[in-house]
Amino acid sequence: MKLTSTWLKQLPVENIVSCKNIHGGDTNQAYQVKASTQTYFMKVQPNNTVTYFDHEIRGLKEMAQAGVNTLKPLFHGQIDGDAYLLLNWLETDVGSQAALGRQVAKLHQKHAEAFGFGDVTKNRVLIKDNNWNKSWVDFYVHQRLVPEVAAAKKLGRWNDFRAEHFQRLVAKFSDYYAKHKVTPSLCHGDLWFGNVLFQKGQPYLIDPDAIYGDREFDLAMTTVFGGFNNQFYQSYYEEYPFDMNLAQRLDWYRFYYLCMHLCLFGESYGGAVDEILSHF
Repeated sequence: MKLTSTWLKQLPVENIVSCKNIHGGDTNQAYQVKASTQTYFMKVQPNNTVTYFDHEIRGLKEMAQAGVNTLKPLFHGQIDGDAYLLLNWLETDVGSQAALGRQVAKLHQKHAEAFGFGDVTKNRVLIKDNNWNKSWVDFYVHQRLVPEVAAAKKLGRWNDFRAEHFQRLVAKFSDYYAKHKVTPSLCHGDLWFGNVLFQKGQPYLIDPDAIYGDREFDLAMTTVFGGFNNQFYQSYYEEYPFDMNLAQRLDWYRFYYLCMHLCLFGESYGGAVDEILSHF
C-alpha cells in the first residue's frame, strides 16, 4: 500500500519530511514517518474502522501501567477508510536478556480479578472473545481453543487424528486446572522474540495482543520460535518464581499458537501441530 501525499497530509502531524514502508509483521502495513521534529512508527490497516487499533492501544497502556517499557500510542484515527496508529519511534540496538526476563516478570505481576480483557477482536481467520470470565478453563477452552479449531475445520486444515488428540488435550488441561488455581496475570499475548526490541540496552515489548490469563500462556510462546536464552528464564524466575514442572504444561499453550499459525499460514504448520497433539 503506497500512501499518497493527500493521505499523509491528513495525519495530525506537521511538516512531514518522509514516509517509507518498513517490515512490520503480517497483519498491518508499517511505516516510518519522519517529521521535522519527531520520527513516528505508523501502522495502517486498510479498509477498517477508527476502532480497529483500540485493543492494541489498551494493551500498550496496561503494559505501561505495569511499569514495562513499550511504545506510546500518540495518535490514531481513520483516513480515507483506512485505520492508522502513530507510535513513538525507537532507535534499536542490542540489550540484556536478563533485563528482558525481569520486564516480563514485572508484566505478569499485574493482576486482575477475572480472565480476559473485556472486548472482542478479530484477525484474518477468527473472532477472539475477550469478555471477562472467572474460570480460566472455560475462557481458554471456549474463548480460545474451540473457536480456533472451528476456524481450522472451516479452512480444511483439520482431520480425525487432530480431533481425537485435541479432545485428549482439553480433557487433561481441564482436569489439571480443576485442581490448581490460576491467578489472572497481564499477558502480552503474542510473546515471540520478534515482538521484543532494545533501545540503549533496555528491552521494550511491542505489538501486544493483551489479555489477563495464565502467565504460562506467555512463557509457552517464548519457547515456540526461539530467541529467548537461559538468562531470560533465570532472571524471570528470580523475579517471579515458577514451579519446576512448568515444562510439562507448556504444550497445551504451544498448541494454541501453532494452531493459529496453521489457520493463518497453512499446512506448513501441520507437522508442528500434530507433534504437540501426539503428546496427548
